[in-house]
Amino acid sequence: MANPQENARLEQIKRSWQQKRQITQRLDQIKTKVAVYSGKGGVGKTTVAVNLAAALAHEGHKVGLLDVDIDCPNVTKVLGISDSPVVENGEIVPSERFGVKVVSMAFFQENEEEAIIWRGPMIHNAISQFLQMTDWGDLDYLVVDLPPGTSDAPLTVMQTLPLDGFVVVTTPQQLAGLDARRCINMIRKLKVNVVGVVENFTGEMFGQGGGENLATEMDLPFLGSIALRPDYRDTSQPTVLGSPEVEKEYKHIIKGIRESLEKLGKPTA
Repeated sequence: MANPQENARLEQIKRSWQQKRQITQRLDQIKTKVAVYSGKGGVGKTTVAVNLAAALAHEGHKVGLLDVDIDCPNVTKVLGISDSPVVENGEIVPSERFGVKVVSMAFFQENEEEAIIWRGPMIHNAISQFLQMTDWGDLDYLVVDLPPGTSDAPLTVMQTLPLDGFVVVTTPQQLAGLDARRCINMIRKLKVNVVGVVENFTGEMFGQGGGENLATEMDLPFLGSIALRPDYRDTSQPTVLGSPEVEKEYKHIIKGIRESLEKLGKPTA
């Protein structure tokens, strides 16, 4: 007689294998997959992810943006997008604005101010469903906006989504640098590539140099600095599309990302 526990274990292995196969098939048409990550909340990670995606789309690339910050999804707010994705025959067809295809938990909230209070397994299932069900089509780049920290959600993405690398966002302050070190060490433990470090909020208010020092200490490329500017007050579009200074900063960062990925053996579009 078959052991019920053994049967359950084998069934779970089968489901996991099928899930990974479906995710791989979904992502086959995406050339480059990069996650934007931070060890600490409030360093501007989502703003960097949105502007990076918009800048790549403005260059003429086909770009997707996946928001897997399940607890606090903010990508749609920054993009000013309200049209929900179409769900047909078990597939999610992403919404699009500024040339960027978008999928976010925010689309599936009835009230954006409502707290999403989920334990780890529910977060894992939500992220896995996004990866399995979304029909991105042909993309040059998929930018993934991760939640901060080193807990369930980023761990799920690292273990489930075959990423080409991580862009780590920090600020000049010492505490932000400490938390960034923690998330870099987590990425390395899971044997995923770190593309480089970006310093956000550079300028007179918070100082500068913390991101570059972190990159040097961790033996990583420093991709560039993003200054704290009044340009970000205009929320009608991603700031990179309306500010020549910000556009210049992101062009420099994109150039650094491409160079780093090429050195890692992952050429980009």
